[in-house]
Amino acid sequence: MSDSNEIYQKDSIFPPPLVGGKHDFHSVTEAICGVVEKPLSINWLLALGFSSTFLLMLVASIGYLFWEGTGIWGLNNPVGWGWAIVNFVFWVGIGHAGTLISAVLFLFRQKWRTAINRFAEAMTIFAVICALVFPGIHVGRVWAAYWMLPLPNQMAMWPNFRSPLLWDVFAVSTYFTVSLLFWYVGLVPDLATLRDRAKNKLAFWAYGILSLGWRGANRHWQNYERAYMLLAGLATPLVLSVHTIVSFDFAVSVIPGWHTTIFPPYFVAGAIFSGFAMVLTLAVPCRKLFGLEDFITLRHIENMNKVILVTGTLVGYAYAMEFFIAWYSGSPYEGFAFINRAFGPYWWAYLTMVSCNVISPQFFWSKKLRTNLTVTFILSIFVNIGMWFERFVITMSLHRDFLPSSWDYYSPTIFDVSLLLGSFGLFFTLFILFLKFLPAVAISEVKGVMPQADPHWEGYAHKEAH
Repeated sequence: MSDSNEIYQKDSIFPPPLVGGKHDFHSVTEAICGVVEKPLSINWLLALGFSSTFLLMLVASIGYLFWEGTGIWGLNNPVGWGWAIVNFVFWVGIGHAGTLISAVLFLFRQKWRTAINRFAEAMTIFAVICALVFPGIHVGRVWAAYWMLPLPNQMAMWPNFRSPLLWDVFAVSTYFTVSLLFWYVGLVPDLATLRDRAKNKLAFWAYGILSLGWRGANRHWQNYERAYMLLAGLATPLVLSVHTIVSFDFAVSVIPGWHTTIFPPYFVAGAIFSGFAMVLTLAVPCRKLFGLEDFITLRHIENMNKVILVTGTLVGYAYAMEFFIAWYSGSPYEGFAFINRAFGPYWWAYLTMVSCNVISPQFFWSKKLRTNLTVTFILSIFVNIGMWFERFVITMSLHRDFLPSSWDYYSPTIFDVSLLLGSFGLFFTLFILFLKFLPAVAISEVKGVMPQADPHWEGYAHKEAH
């Protein structure tokens, strides 16, 4: 156990350091770059092979979908949206934590973000890639999928700019572009470090091209910090706007249970909730497998658990308000929609959603449980399961519409399941490759929060020595 973790267990009135152990600048570089520079291990190859298997499942399922059409899914007459839209909203939500940790916490000068922002940003990029798969394959006529892109309007491809499905294209593509730029700009100093340490020509040239000629000059740092600040400012409103617009896909309709103004804040809170849970799901094993306990400390884990507790409570409040609004509105259709959610054919999905999203985060009121890695890992998985079921429960409002004669029960087929599992294969394949070929922790930013970065540190060290 690192020094920072030992301090944490003593309930000191002072917060533990953000970097544990007795590290200096050189040892930080060695520890983080060592993950990239070590030869390929058997465990890494096995993990890549396992995730790639599910990625191939995704490719095969999409190929068969293109050949046969969306009839291979479990869609029926009232349920025109199935697991494809559920998976889309789920993956867009997963991508929210990266931007929040990187941009919002950066603007608020929260230094604890430094150890987790790099792979949270990577997680955002990979989650949005997974999300973008589903609108492209859900259109049915896949050869016309390019119509979704913001092309010039001379072909009248965009006849209705009031549609939230059109807003989705602009919001998610902007979110992906800004997040990718933000992630890449933060990588530049560390790519230059890997370039200077490269042992072979291929790595030297690859990292050299990507590092854009970085030499660590004063002017380079000035331009870097200015660009980073501007991108953080651009990315911050996207945290609110992207999932707000995704929620409009539902909220602007006339379907009972969807047509409500609570959706935008409710979806944003849920997205941050699920995003932070996924960060923890990835961070807890990664810090152990790659020896990063001194950089991703229990202080980082506890802070993220606090965010999950707050956003989980907000999500629970939104669930309660949905029932209150349905009752207060006096609309029998609204009232029936929510009673049907809780006690209808999909009661088991609603129970799973409430148990995972409302009950499980309440364990984090205890400091002992917030800093317990096993409990954190298990509860983070429960949260992700619950958030997927939340999107499923919302979408399944379609199965009982205004006409009882058209009611039907939606059941997924093996191809729905294979696409969901395959999207996880795509996500983890990209993430495993990232862990091996790029620094998972921001070296330059971690050094910036160490005591040695203080210009007066030498004086303090001299006083303590005497």
